Amino acid sequence: MGHLITVATCNLNQWALDFEGNRDRILESIKQAKAKKATLRVGPELEITGYGCLDHFLEQDIYLHSWEMYCSIITNPETYGILLDIGMPVIHKNIKYNCRLISYDGKILLIRPKLWLANDGNYREMRYFTPWQRPRHVEKYLLPRMIQKVTGQLEVDFGDAVISTLDTVIGAETCEELFTPQSPHIEMALDGVEIITNSSGSHHELRKLHTRMNLIKEATTKCGGVYLYSNQKGCDGDRLYYDGCALIVVNGEVVAQGKQFSLLDVEVITATVDLEEVRAYRSQISFGLQSTKSPSYDRVHVPAELSPQQITFNPSIAPTKSQEIFYHTPEEEIALGPACWLWDYIRRCNGAGYFLPLSGGIDSCATAVIVHSMCRLVVGAAGKGNEQVIKDARKVSGLPVDDEYIPSDPVEFASRVFHTAYMGTKNSSKETRDRAKELSEKVGSYHVDLNMDTLVEAVVTVFEVATGKRPVFKIFGGTQTENLALQNIQARLRMVLAYLFAQLLPWVRGRQWGGLLVLGSANVDECLRGYLTKYDCSSADINPIGGISKTDLKKFIAYAETEFNLPVLRDFLEATPTAELEPITETYVQSDEIDMGMTYEELSVFGRLRKIQKCGPYSMFLKLYHDWTPRLTPRQVAEKVKRFFFFYAVNRHKMTTMTPGYHAEQYSPDDNRFDLRPFLIDPRFQWASKKIDEIVEQSEKGNTGDLEELTVE
Repeated sequence: MGHLITVATCNLNQWALDFEGNRDRILESIKQAKAKKATLRVGPELEITGYGCLDHFLEQDIYLHSWEMYCSIITNPETYGILLDIGMPVIHKNIKYNCRLISYDGKILLIRPKLWLANDGNYREMRYFTPWQRPRHVEKYLLPRMIQKVTGQLEVDFGDAVISTLDTVIGAETCEELFTPQSPHIEMALDGVEIITNSSGSHHELRKLHTRMNLIKEATTKCGGVYLYSNQKGCDGDRLYYDGCALIVVNGEVVAQGKQFSLLDVEVITATVDLEEVRAYRSQISFGLQSTKSPSYDRVHVPAELSPQQITFNPSIAPTKSQEIFYHTPEEEIALGPACWLWDYIRRCNGAGYFLPLSGGIDSCATAVIVHSMCRLVVGAAGKGNEQVIKDARKVSGLPVDDEYIPSDPVEFASRVFHTAYMGTKNSSKETRDRAKELSEKVGSYHVDLNMDTLVEAVVTVFEVATGKRPVFKIFGGTQTENLALQNIQARLRMVLAYLFAQLLPWVRGRQWGGLLVLGSANVDECLRGYLTKYDCSSADINPIGGISKTDLKKFIAYAETEFNLPVLRDFLEATPTAELEPITETYVQSDEIDMGMTYEELSVFGRLRKIQKCGPYSMFLKLYHDWTPRLTPRQVAEKVKRFFFFYAVNRHKMTTMTPGYHAEQYSPDDNRFDLRPFLIDPRFQWASKKIDEIVEQSEKGNTGDLEELTVE
């Protein structure tokens, strides 16, 4: 006869510092878990505060408010009868820790601090917290007086321990610990822990989910056991989108999976698992021998039974069957991740919608289609009766809460919350103007079509009056300096107009309050190369494609053409990428890739080598020497590498003022947190260039030899 337990994990759309809202979502998840007969519930990392509080974690208030919220949770009778694993920060002996609080029936059983902190990429946990560097050590924690009064407890165990119930043993692992080489779940399993919970604050990146899911499956493939993974979901106030995907795994087999992208604020998944299967799986000679040598954990005992008493066989209770993990394609990830992020942002900032400068190019096109995807998600959620989405849709639309409006058509909903403008000049083409207009009609945005030549002329005239000189474009005999200045003034004036229209269009349309958020549309490759004007229309409030490559955006547009039934997108795909800031003549049309001196595909390669593989100019050249020859000569490879690093360095300062962009790519050059490199760099990289030149010369002389010998000084 099996030993069945129903367990629950969840995705929660928490918001940094939204203490009462976060508490209410936690309570709702507990209620849903109990309704599904679960006797163990695990939630996301730091769920009471929201994971992304950043330097707010340095403030004392946040720890007081966390205990106040936790007190209201464990004193609520609806939270009784289920073992709770809740994440929040705790101060112990004047040291701040990222903790998990395990409780049952209003009593705290254990405070388990995080052993290994995430401290790279987007994460700076060691800036706020201290890791618990005493494995399997437990000491006493004096509870705050407010907790003492309601639980009757003076102290509880604090440290690296496990929970022992009447029928099983439960251990906790927190986010980063899963990714470490010696993960705690290994020693826990060897010491007889059968259920391991993991609270996470893991963000979305394109194609990243496979790595996370493989690690979660592997956690119990070797050791056996039940693994409950919980994650935050949504935009909690910053560039990251936490992509949910709560998971329950038994002996390496997935039995339940939550959604990666959705507008649900609370999503609870459950599974009924058989502990006898875990015990049978572990009855292997290697497991048994290693477990006898494994160190033991202190056990905190709780006189509770998680499995219903099974005196007789109950055919209505059965283990949940295994299933395949579901993965979205990268194109679907682009359609859904930034769209969910945009919805969280606009509903939480009390904005009246979005404004997008729609140029007729593929980047602003992709941004518009992502907003269209957001509208589709809102309509889909409203159609399923999601009351929070309906309430938020009315608020963003400027309607009173008691209005009966329910969004039922994405184009109609977009007409309320999405605004676009084509800001043309005499350098703009009819094709881009027509594409912008047609796309706006298809997605439903309130569209403005204008010419700004008089504005550009006025600014140039002011300069001419002040200096006595008038700049002209290069094709008319001007210098490169004049040419660049005339392009930049157009781009910067578009930014000024964008903010003017964003503030006043709701007023024009009769809204009594609220402004629009301006959307930027510079992709990650253009940011990396610095192929944009500082403070131009790429300068905005937020940028949903700031971490997505041009290559992936093209694939997304091709996907959306069919999936969203938007045939107009084919015209955007087939058009030559151009900024349209220089005059068009019979013999000249400005081209982005010609201007940059490299293709977007090459930019992606440079970006990945620079950021992910940590290559400087010299090591990048060595890698590409092998990858790109004989298609390119060594000298051509060298020229491309030098050119990339030159423009990356001279434009690095632009990253300090970039619009906050949705993080979706590991080679993002975002200076504000993800890519901490100086912005004053010698763009010639002279010593590295000399070493590259030596290898080029040797190659051209026919002495390819061993590259290692060529590099020895």
